Amino acid sequence: MRISDATSVAAQGWPAIMFETLPWLSAADEGESRRAALKARGPYEAAVPPFIANLPLPRLDDETAAAAEDAVAALSRFDGEVGAVAAPFSAILLRSESAASSEIEQLTATAKNIALAELGRGGGTNSRAIVGNVRAMEAAIDMANELDASTIIAMQAEILRDDQPEHTGGWREQQVWIGGGYSNSPHMASFVPPHHDRVAALMDDLVAFATRSDLPAFAQIAIAHAQFETVHPFPDGNGRTGRALIQAMLHRLGVTRNVTVPVSAGLLRDTRGYFDAQTAYRSGDVAPIIRGLAAASLAAVVNGRQLVADLTDVRAVWERIASARAGSAGRRLLDVLQRQPIIDAKLASEALGISARNAQGGINRLVEDGILHKIGSAERNRAYEAREVLIALDEFAARAKRGRLG
Repeated sequence: MRISDATSVAAQGWPAIMFETLPWLSAADEGESRRAALKARGPYEAAVPPFIANLPLPRLDDETAAAAEDAVAALSRFDGEVGAVAAPFSAILLRSESAASSEIEQLTATAKNIALAELGRGGGTNSRAIVGNVRAMEAAIDMANELDASTIIAMQAEILRDDQPEHTGGWREQQVWIGGGYSNSPHMASFVPPHHDRVAALMDDLVAFATRSDLPAFAQIAIAHAQFETVHPFPDGNGRTGRALIQAMLHRLGVTRNVTVPVSAGLLRDTRGYFDAQTAYRSGDVAPIIRGLAAASLAAVVNGRQLVADLTDVRAVWERIASARAGSAGRRLLDVLQRQPIIDAKLASEALGISARNAQGGINRLVEDGILHKIGSAERNRAYEAREVLIALDEFAARAKRGRLG
């Protein structure tokens, strides 16, 4: 083993990663070409990230410092605005963040399929993966004040619990790499994270950095996220876990208290820029990831406000056309539908604490009013959808992908 490129500290005062040369032993794949087999042989270089727990924050240029301050102000203001509204927006915003974070990893699904998956009624593989990300975001927020190695491991476990449980429960024990197509070796990768023997110490160091109380909040969050993605501590689910860490730190540091602002929806505007900023971080430049995350946060607030406005309009229409009396099952279900736009009698009865029969009666009233619509033709165990909520969620996702807000 050798450590190479000890080009110490970049101009901003943040250390760049170094590299070590390691041996690679792999069996040739059956059917692999001789040329491909030759490329997959011999030593390779893996990153050696710096330890950052006790590093001072480098001086930020005025533009980056202002962007970070503006992002904190916008996130806190949005959190206060939505938190003061007597409507169940928290769950729907958290689901929107989880769906956007998954889409960065090319995992896409409609709002309807995600809601069906949450109800245990199919929805497809991607939808189930997004539901796993919802659980990870919930865990991140629940454990924000107890952030340590075990809570980060728990976040990732929620993401992969259903589909890849064998890749949960601890840090990775193998070399991973990013890019390189379907290569069975790290030689053609765009980035090779550190050897797995280094991961535990690096993650302890990262937790120590993330739980410091002497740093500007937004820069601390952005750097912790970039360091996490550089270490890449898991076999899979690193991107989604790293963005759950952003939410955990936003709550831990008091930037948000009431809702999950869908920052990942802002990142969807420019995913290439997001990944380029991570590359710049590894070269010792922290400014791009801070500015990129700040821009994503501002975009998320604009898009989130539009979603809240759309859902508020939907609820106002429901209040006008609902025939169920105040306090009845049908009227109380309106709150449930804004956080869970597909329901059945079982979910409705559990949410309201009433019998399935009474819940079904409330559902039937909302069907008559045109607020709920039947899904499918089966009579037993039928599910129902609130189409206007699903439309609002899909429009939120479309705005994020277009990068045009408003």
